[in-house]
Amino acid sequence: MKRVSFEKMKEEITRVLVKKGFSLHRAQESALLFTEASLDGVYSHGLNRVPRFVDYIERGLVDIHAEPTKLDNIGLIERYDGNLGPGDLNAKFCMNRAMEIARENGMGLVTIKNTHHWMRGGNYGWQAANAGFIGICWTNTESCMPPWGSKDMRIGNNPLVMAVPRKAGNIVLDMAMSQFSYGKLEVTRLKNELLPIDGGFDSEGNLTRDPAEIEKSMRILPTGYWKGSGLSILLDMIVTLLSGGLSTNKIDGEKPAPGISCYKASQVFIAFDPIKISGQAFIENAVNDAIDYLHLTEPAEENERVSYPGERTVKTRKENLEKGIPVNEAIWQKILDM
Repeated sequence: MKRVSFEKMKEEITRVLVKKGFSLHRAQESALLFTEASLDGVYSHGLNRVPRFVDYIERGLVDIHAEPTKLDNIGLIERYDGNLGPGDLNAKFCMNRAMEIARENGMGLVTIKNTHHWMRGGNYGWQAANAGFIGICWTNTESCMPPWGSKDMRIGNNPLVMAVPRKAGNIVLDMAMSQFSYGKLEVTRLKNELLPIDGGFDSEGNLTRDPAEIEKSMRILPTGYWKGSGLSILLDMIVTLLSGGLSTNKIDGEKPAPGISCYKASQVFIAFDPIKISGQAFIENAVNDAIDYLHLTEPAEENERVSYPGERTVKTRKENLEKGIPVNEAIWQKILDM
């Protein structure tokens, strides 16, 4: 397995983005988000996603110079138009703005419409938690998953991120409404591996762990079956109503070409300042007690340990910083050739 240092990966992605017209500062900011995703083991939305992002830029789908413009505010809520700028930079801006509002008022909510794929959603949960805030955010997508009981794609996998700050290690949940994201299917297929559990249906309607078969049928499995399907529908409705942006069915109609992901998506970012609300001592005691209680549980399998969301991410991050970040050699070479 080829490994690349954090700095080398960030440097190469920065170089590519500057070559495509980004200012140096914005290229570095975006490259950092891509590299941090790969560092934490989310390779599908880190380095692996860069070629597709560059393709969108070259097609004129992403306005690399656009920044969010404020539309209005209602109390602790601010709404923005993303102007089809880079989705990762738009998302980082929105979470920052939500935290600024929360710092003054205890809570802040920011929405954005007309934006692009935010890449790894967990970045913005870590962003909030690292700054001491509780963070919640989600995005809608184009139809890429059949609602429960259907063969046809009519709902998005609408990733949801929730984060809680903790000095001994932040708790960060980053999940799509599908059992596995399409990015995870791609990474697993490239490794010639099977999924650990059924992730969707093959073309014959049989549950399967084969990522290639699921990519072929496009019938990914909702998380929790009907529950993930229902949650996806509600997340889409709420983000649409709050942002004034496009819902999944409208995104489908706006796609400039087949296969384009999250074009004109809508997103919500919420931040809470827990210190302002509950105080530092209560926060640390409550969160640490919950984690300690979780760790006391007896594992179902020998030599395993029950972990909280984000715990394994920190372990992966440490290993990849020490050894280098694993890369798919074909994708890495593609980046070097750009």
